[in-house]
Amino acid sequence: MKLVNFLNKLIKKDGFVLIDANQNKCTIGKPIKEIPIILKILDKKLHHKLLLHPDLHLGEAYMNGSILIENGSLTEFLEIALKNIGRREINFYSRTINQIRGFYRTLTNFNLIKKSKKNVAHHYDISEKLYDFFLDKNRQYSCAYFKNSNDTLEQAQENKMNHIIKKLNLKPNQRVLDIGSGWGTLAIEIAKQSKCEVVGITLSENQLRYSKEIAKQLNLENQLDFRLIDYRQLSEKFDRIVSVGMFEHVGRKFYQTYFNAVSKLLSEDGIALIHTIGSSMPPRNPHPWINKYIFPGGYTPSLSEVTSPIENSGLLISDIEVLRMHYAHTLRNWKERFLSKKSEVLEMFDERFFRMWEFYLAGCEMAFKWGDQVVFQFQLTKKNNTAPSTRDYIYQ
Repeated sequence: MKLVNFLNKLIKKDGFVLIDANQNKCTIGKPIKEIPIILKILDKKLHHKLLLHPDLHLGEAYMNGSILIENGSLTEFLEIALKNIGRREINFYSRTINQIRGFYRTLTNFNLIKKSKKNVAHHYDISEKLYDFFLDKNRQYSCAYFKNSNDTLEQAQENKMNHIIKKLNLKPNQRVLDIGSGWGTLAIEIAKQSKCEVVGITLSENQLRYSKEIAKQLNLENQLDFRLIDYRQLSEKFDRIVSVGMFEHVGRKFYQTYFNAVSKLLSEDGIALIHTIGSSMPPRNPHPWINKYIFPGGYTPSLSEVTSPIENSGLLISDIEVLRMHYAHTLRNWKERFLSKKSEVLEMFDERFFRMWEFYLAGCEMAFKWGDQVVFQFQLTKKNNTAPSTRDYIYQ
C-alpha cells in the first residue's frame, strides 16, 4: 500500500497498471492508452526496495527479470516515469540514501591513473563487436549533433565532428591533442581535413589497437600518433586540444588537476574544446545504478562545478554551448539499433546483460529528454583575442 501511495503521488501525467507480487492490481495515475502499460512485480522484496531506493533497484529488478513490462516497452514506461519526475529527486528516502552513498564515494573514490584505466576497461574493453551493433560506422560513442531530429545517426555524427573542428579554428601544421580519443574517429577526421599533426590518447587497449589499425589503412600514420597514456602523464605543448566524452570520467576531485593539465599543455595562442555531459541542475550525487553497472567512477557535472576549476587554471572561457535534445536523439538511435540486434547480442552475452544495456540506453534517453542531463561544449583559450569574436566562422 505504501508503494501504491508513493507512486500515485509521483505520477500525475499519464499512468500505468501495477500488479504487485501478491497479485494485487492497482491503477497508478491516469493512463492515456486504451490498453495501459502493466508493470508486474514478481519479488515481494521490491515492494520496499522500490519505495526506499528506486534509483538503484528499478534498474536491478529489470535486469534480473523480477519486474516485467506488458502492453508496452521499457522506453514507454520510463517516459511516463521521467516525465513525472523531471529534474527533481524521486523521494526523501532515495535522496537521503543517495547523499550517504555520495558522501562515502567522495571519501573513498580516488580516480588515480591506475583506477581510471580500470574504469575505462570496465566499459570499453567488453567487446568491439558489441559497439558495432548500435554505433555509427565510425564508432562514435558520444552525443551527435542533430540539425534536424530526423537526421540519420551517421549524418548527425558527421555534423558533430564538423561543428567541433570549426570551433577549433585549425591552422596548417598545428599540433592537436585529443584527450580520450576513443576509436580515433575525430582525430582521424581532423587529420583528413587539415595538415595538422594529431596525438590521440586513450586508456583502452582495444580502442588504441583499433585506432592504430585505421590510421594505417588510411595511410595517415605520418599525421596520427595514438598512445596508451593518461593525460596527467603528458608534458608537451599543443596548439589545439579537444576532448569529447572523456571529462565525465575525470571525477570531481580531479577537475582542478584536469584543467591545470589542459592549461599546461596548451600553447599561449591555443584553443581547447571540451565536450562533456553535464547537468542543468545544482550539483547532485551520481546516479547509483549507472555508477554501479555502466560507468564506475563517472560523474556528470553541473556548470557551477566546472567554471571555478577553469578560472583557477588560468584558462578563459571564450564560448559555452549547451546541447539539449541532441543526446536524447542520439540515444534513441543507439537503443533502436541495439534492440534490433537482440539475437546477435544474446549469442555473445546473456539475457541479463541485454536487459542491463537496454535499461541503460532507454533510461539515459529519457534523462536527456525529461531530466537534467545536457551536453556542455566549452571553448577555452589563454588570451581574449585568440578565438574569433563572433560565431560566424563556425557556421560559414
